[in-house]
Amino acid sequence: MSRTMAEVNRLLKKTAGLINDDTASPFQGEFRVGVDLGTADIQTIVLDADGNPLAGFMDWANVVRDGVVVDFFGASQIVREQVRRASAKLGIHIGRVSTSFPPGTDSRISTNVIEAAGLEVAGVIDEPSSVAKLLQLDHAAVVDIGGGTTGTAIIEQGQVVCSRDDATGGRHITLALAGHFGIPYEEAEEMKRTSNDLALCRLATPVIAKMADIVHGHIAGRKVPAIYLTGGSCALPGFLEVFAAEFPDVEVVLPSHPLYLTPLAIASYSDVLQAREVRAG
Repeated sequence: MSRTMAEVNRLLKKTAGLINDDTASPFQGEFRVGVDLGTADIQTIVLDADGNPLAGFMDWANVVRDGVVVDFFGASQIVREQVRRASAKLGIHIGRVSTSFPPGTDSRISTNVIEAAGLEVAGVIDEPSSVAKLLQLDHAAVVDIGGGTTGTAIIEQGQVVCSRDDATGGRHITLALAGHFGIPYEEAEEMKRTSNDLALCRLATPVIAKMADIVHGHIAGRKVPAIYLTGGSCALPGFLEVFAAEFPDVEVVLPSHPLYLTPLAIASYSDVLQAREVRAG
């Protein structure tokens, strides 16, 4: 049975409220940790044994490009610092984390970063498949709109039967905005992240249509009844309507706070529970 979207949205709202909050919140009990090495950001999420968010840290970073780490040292340092902050906030020792990778790329690209940060890898899974497991989907597709790619996992009878990834992602929306307004990329990226202007989505429509076309190719020949979206670019006002228009016979679902869905799913994926270390006096 699928996990209800109301439940997932509750977890996402809780996660969003915890991001980069260093307020001390001592925790006792078992926990699991996930690290998402995205194209546009890196996130570390800590959950309790029941999957409830305890802490979350995020840095916008351009250390990964199309599934390849272009700044290995920078990526490992960000992970190390986020884990340090999470450990300090909760009064725990984090030694193992789960991580992910874009479909079609080498998972060692991610695991090498985790190990360079001084951590053990508790589990590794491709990004859209992690979301499929979190949502407990039986028959659907998960589409992960990353910074540089659009990835799709197809689920049948509760199992991921196909997972693919192709170029075109949130970065291409930013480039379209930068070109239209004649502004630097960084300024366009900030506009994309913070503006509620539906006009931006209209400008990005050709890019969103290209993403939809990629997904059409990924699901060709399979009768997919529903598509679940994840990734920060999906939060662009109007994105859902433009994307869903390309799939008139398929239900398209956009969770709240899609930026945090994949990191939450990665943290949930690990079966490795860690316990708080109690140090003597």
